Amino acid sequence: MSNQPQFSENTHTDRLTEAAAALGYEIVDIAGFLDLVEEHAHAQRKGLDVLDARATDMVRANSDMREAVQTMAENTGETSQDVKSSAQLVRSTGDKTRNVAEWVQSLAERTASISDTLSAVKSNNQQIASIAMQVNTLAINAKIEAARAGEAGRGFAVVAEAINSLSQKTRGAAVEISDNIETLTEWIAVLGKESSGVASEAAHVLENAGGTDDALGRIEASIVSANTQAQRISEETDRMQTAMQDFTPALQSIGSAVKSTTAGIEKTHKRVLNLIDTSETIVQSTAMLGGASVDTPFIQRVQSIAHDLSQQMAAAVDSGEISMSQLFDQNYKLVPGSNPEQYLTSFTNLIDGLLPPLQEPVLDIDAKVVFCAAVDRNGYLPTHNRKFSHPPSKDPVWNMANCRNRRIFDDRVGLKAGQNTEPFLLQVYRRDMGGGAFKMMKDLSAPIVVRGKHWGGLRLAYTF
Repeated sequence: MSNQPQFSENTHTDRLTEAAAALGYEIVDIAGFLDLVEEHAHAQRKGLDVLDARATDMVRANSDMREAVQTMAENTGETSQDVKSSAQLVRSTGDKTRNVAEWVQSLAERTASISDTLSAVKSNNQQIASIAMQVNTLAINAKIEAARAGEAGRGFAVVAEAINSLSQKTRGAAVEISDNIETLTEWIAVLGKESSGVASEAAHVLENAGGTDDALGRIEASIVSANTQAQRISEETDRMQTAMQDFTPALQSIGSAVKSTTAGIEKTHKRVLNLIDTSETIVQSTAMLGGASVDTPFIQRVQSIAHDLSQQMAAAVDSGEISMSQLFDQNYKLVPGSNPEQYLTSFTNLIDGLLPPLQEPVLDIDAKVVFCAAVDRNGYLPTHNRKFSHPPSKDPVWNMANCRNRRIFDDRVGLKAGQNTEPFLLQVYRRDMGGGAFKMMKDLSAPIVVRGKHWGGLRLAYTF
């Protein structure tokens, strides 16, 4: 008798079902990781594209700067030569200006000396005029005495007349000299005032001459320093140009590698998504073969609710409460001011009335159940569980978690749930919990069919 354990067909099917579910879990977890890797790869690729563009801009800008600096170096070199020549010219002019200033100051001193001499001459001339007047008086007296002496005094009269005539001429010359001295004195006085002003300015020029020389020296030194720095900048831009020329090919090589890696990740991601579809098919097939698993009670429950909802929707059409065209309306009208966006259709009110009595009790069958809701073929979810159907607030973050009714969930899981026509569809996905945390979830759905026409699917989500 064989010691090998004996397994029934159902046992093998159950083990296959569990293995398929475990495989689906692992594949979805890997797919989620690839989602992040692909997202990061795309972000890196975009970053590298921007970096490559900026590097190209830097090379171009550095080239322009290099040309500008070289031009500046040439200009500062020419300017340095011009400044040196100008400084020499200004210094030469300054030397001549100082000589003129010194001459003007000496002229002012000599003018003052001339004024003193003229004053002395004027005083002497006044003495001469006074003596001439005295001589004239004496001559007049001599003529009077000669007239009294008669014939004997005739010779004296002639002499006295000559002396009188000479004194008159001397007095006239003295007056004329006095007038000329007055005119010359006035002219010398005016010249003295002007030369005094010019001498003051000349003194100011002499005082500032040293400062001007110092300023010219500083200007010359600054221009020489600027020229030296421009030469250094030109050398540094040459070095930067060489570095950028080496950097750009390396960056382009990295960019090519990232692009190649990103393309490989995208292909791998697509293949993993195909694996998810395959694992879902395996789970469904094993379940249909009679394999029992932890999902079996949920499968039976979601199929039952989907069947009941299909019948109630058909009854509403039969009673005239809604038409088939209204029931399958895809004209989603945006609710004004909603954030995230919510929509209304012709069948929203009908589902609001039919679904709560069917979906709310499901939340109590197991603590792992997160939600139960129906979506149409486009992922539109008109009526959610009450805990996810609060009136919207002004906070979009709060609304995102608490106002999930009347939203369109057209992600991969939502669309597949709404478009599946198999007896059921079991999907595994990672639910984003925020802050980089994820939680593995199962999304079980069954098709909703009204009068033979596929409307959508009933979704039942629960944790592992």
